[in-house]
Amino acid sequence: MSQRDTLVHLFAGGCGGTVGAILICPLEVVKTRLQSSSVTLYISEIHLNTMAGASVNRIVSPGPLHCLKLILEKEGPCSLFRGLGPNLVGVAPSRAIYFAAYSNCKEKLNDVFDPDSTQVHMISAAMAGIYSITATNPIWLIKTRLQLDARNRGERRMGAFECVRKVYQTDGLKGFYRGMSASYAGISETVHFVIYESIKQKLLECKAASTMENDEESVKEASDFVGMMLAAATSKTCTTTIAYPHEVVRTRLREEGTKYRSFFQTLALLVQEEGYGSLYRGLTTHLVRQIPNTAIMMATYELVVYLLNG
Repeated sequence: MSQRDTLVHLFAGGCGGTVGAILICPLEVVKTRLQSSSVTLYISEIHLNTMAGASVNRIVSPGPLHCLKLILEKEGPCSLFRGLGPNLVGVAPSRAIYFAAYSNCKEKLNDVFDPDSTQVHMISAAMAGIYSITATNPIWLIKTRLQLDARNRGERRMGAFECVRKVYQTDGLKGFYRGMSASYAGISETVHFVIYESIKQKLLECKAASTMENDEESVKEASDFVGMMLAAATSKTCTTTIAYPHEVVRTRLREEGTKYRSFFQTLALLVQEEGYGSLYRGLTTHLVRQIPNTAIMMATYELVVYLLNG
């Protein structure tokens, strides 16, 4: 891959990630709140009549709409964009590193395995994930801390630089890498690229067959990008549902003053204290956020690469 091609993929990946981050930010905040242990701030008490006639209180997890409503009421609309600054700072380099590493790895592995095979796509996506996570984890930790900083209207909110100073004073440099083990576990979602590439290849084959039948020149059309968005959304739905628990574990590990110490310890503690259902807190919001985000990101990426390559 030439230096120009690498820069094209870097820029395209950065553009795709930035556009997706801005549009989906409110859902990201709701999802993070639902995943955290501080979700009790938004839990309602339900009175149940017992057989003896007395009433007891039962704690239930709030739904996405309930959580969204209470954030708006208690903190105001601006709270739905908490962490957007670090998100914008991190999403461009994160996606740029990811896509550039993915493209480079795929280029090299095509000489080792069958070109564009399942092995190539999976290994390339896994390596790209490792590079991206390691380089940008401190940014995502700050983003999560800011999103969990729930304050009522009128109260002074913690800024990104204040958060950085607080993390360093409390845990030192290692504090910026909390939750990285859970992010590595999330690399299992790399099968997303396998499904995406497979669907994309089928779409290209169908288009090629159609143009050959009609004896026309193959050109990019709006329907091609819609197809890529649908391919990305379909693939991400499958992998996100399977690998979702690592998202909850990662949020818990990044909480301030948390009792959670490591990936497996957090996983076991969640099941022990809150049941298996806690591993899927915020899944609905995550899917509503992740699917369009992935579709927008991938379509933007493909569009920018196409425009820059003429």
